[in-house]
Formats: sequence, C-alpha cells, structure tokens
Amino acid sequence: MRFNPKARLDPGRVRDAGRGGGSGGLGGGAGLRIPGGLPVGGGVGGVVLVVAIFLLVQFAGGGTSGSGGGFGAAPDTARMADSERYAGCDTGADANEDPDCRRVGTENSLHDFWSDELGADFRPISRLVTFTGQVSTGCGRAGSEVGPFYCPVDESVHLDTSFFDAVLARQLGGPSGGFVEPYVLAHEYGHHVQNLLGTMGKVRTQQGPRSDAVRLELQADCYAGMWAYAATSTEDADGEVLIVDLTEQDVSEALAAAEAIGDDRIQQRARGQVTPETWTHGSAKQRMAWFRTGFEQGSLESCDTFAAAAL
Repeated sequence: MRFNPKARLDPGRVRDAGRGGGSGGLGGGAGLRIPGGLPVGGGVGGVVLVVAIFLLVQFAGGGTSGSGGGFGAAPDTARMADSERYAGCDTGADANEDPDCRRVGTENSLHDFWSDELGADFRPISRLVTFTGQVSTGCGRAGSEVGPFYCPVDESVHLDTSFFDAVLARQLGGPSGGFVEPYVLAHEYGHHVQNLLGTMGKVRTQQGPRSDAVRLELQADCYAGMWAYAATSTEDADGEVLIVDLTEQDVSEALAAAEAIGDDRIQQRARGQVTPETWTHGSAKQRMAWFRTGFEQGSLESCDTFAAAAL
C-alpha cells in the first residue's frame, strides 16, 4: 500500500499513551479487566482482535443514540495522555516512510470511507490509541496480551504496536508484511461501524462456529474487505487521494493474517487440538472467505453475516 505524497494527514484522532498509559475522561467500567483471549504461555500468546462480548452485557444499558442505535456518544477524551508520537505525521510522504504515520494515514482513509458509506449514521472513532504494556480504557484496564481491540464505551481502538511482530508473526506464525496492520485496524474499525449501526445488540450466543459472536467477527472482516476494495478512492480533507496503490500482495497479506488468527489455527498451535464449540472469532477459512466477500462485493448487504445461512 502506497500513500499519495501530496495528501495531508490528520493525526487529530490518533494518540499514543506511552508505557502503561492511562487516559482521562473515560466513563463506565474503569478498573475492570477486559476479558477474552488465552493467557500468554506455552509459546503461544492470547489474542483478541475484537470487542469482548462481555462488554455488550456490562455497558450497553439498553440505551441508544442517533439513527444508528449504538452505545451513545463517546466520553470526553480531551485529557488523554499523549506522548506526541504522531506529531510529525503531516503528509502521505511521511506515511510512506514512517510506520507511525502509516497508521495515521490508514485511520484517515478508514474515516473517509465509512463517512461516505454511512452518511448521517456515521460518527468517527473517538481515538486510535497506541500503548506499551497496558492501557486504561473506558472498558477497563488492558494489557498487551489482549491484542488490538475496540472498546464501545469510549468508542476507541486500542493496540500495542509490538503485537504484530511479537504475537502475530512470532507466536501465531502470521505474516509480517506492511498491509497486516491496516487489515487489523480496518477490522477494528468494523466493530465501530457495528456499534454505530446497532449490530452489537444482536449478539446473544457467544461461542460456537455459528454463534452470534462469530458472526460479529466475520462481519468485521467483511467490512475490512470493503474498505480495502475502496481504499484507493479515499481522500483527505482537501479532496486529495490518500492511497494511490494497493496491490495483490497487500490483499494476500490481509488474507494470510486472517488465516493466522482463525480460532482453529490458534487452538491447534496452543493446544494441539481444535474445539469448534468454543470458537468466538471464526475459523481461518471463514475469516478469509468473509474478507474476500467484502473485497469482491463491497456492500453492507453482502456483509450481513447475521442473515447468512452458511458461514
């Protein structure tokens, strides 16, 4: 993926909380551990690339706001700690040279794509927050072992950037190419879209290959595919194209990452056996298939995993 050197980047929604970072102004649930994932050990780390289903019960409260019916307006995050890690990310040229600025450019592209796709239903994420070690969020305190995740309470995506090398590549045997992180960020942004559209409220069953939890995850993969298909048409605030090239190799890296984080692949590496009745994210085959569906068909309707008879 190559950015347009002339494009302007907006780092306003991207923050770095530093090591053990805290965040001010985050509402309900502070102090709770975010559940989900396998404990680190045995050479395979736990990974959660999704909002923990537990939060849907703890924090939904039955309330909705706006036409999308999500969890409501995000808490004020103006006092969030920031290391100024992204202060120098100004242009697409910076994104081509610096992985931090590439992260900003990806967020900008996702913002533009979903703003156009959802129209009046759209509200941007409150923050994309990077951290080291652990971080405080509206959903509780989380450590690196949780993996990248979306919190519907503060409407933010959180990730320890060491995850991609230390966990995904080394422990799970996944790819380490340049498009892996954009795919993961697009998946997490997909959870924000689900929050805005009220899809999270459909989750009733939380384990199993056909469970609602798996349907939620596969839909986020499909939404990531939708963005990837349209990425080269996204624009900055001045109408300048953000991304000028997305290759077949990029798509292959996204598919390889989806395969590596399938429940069956993780279970096989961690325990030497596969137990479909405990799946929460979907198999490698399912995750790859739904990313392809979004990439090839490119519509919200085609990504309706809750209506699909077969996953």
